[in-house]
Amino acid sequence: MLEDGPSGQDDADGTAPADAAAGPKLAMPAWVADVRRLGAGLKKLFAAQLKLLGAEIGLARSGIVLMLFMGLAAIVFAVALGFTLLALAGWGLAQWFGSWAWALIVLAALQLVLLVGAILVFRRGMHWLTLPATRAELSTLARDAAKQGKAESEQAGEQA
Repeated sequence: MLEDGPSGQDDADGTAPADAAAGPKLAMPAWVADVRRLGAGLKKLFAAQLKLLGAEIGLARSGIVLMLFMGLAAIVFAVALGFTLLALAGWGLAQWFGSWAWALIVLAALQLVLLVGAILVFRRGMHWLTLPATRAELSTLARDAAKQGKAESEQAGEQA
């Protein structure tokens, strides 16, 4: 009994203990051992895949936080750059006109034109979100179905 391993397995030379040798021994086909090894290999493979997936999900979670902060930083820097370019444009207009008042008036008019343009483009985009072509097509289909149903009911009334 001491020769058996901790799990009760045979010795390394493959001999069974004396009390187990007396009973009938069932021999397993070789393909069963192959299937067991295949199962163990698949278990290891899927365990490694799940571990990799968990690590990548953790990395993606960190990446999302980093992306949000860098997006916020990009917005802040873009606004700062816009203000700087606006100040340079104002300074250039002041040099050209020779008056800060005219430079600011022209700059305000330019910003107003750009604001109106942005609002119009935004409204066009909102119109596209309402799916106008799809709504028109569904309306046409509904009208056609109603006409066809009315025509079929009239034909059924005439035949009766």
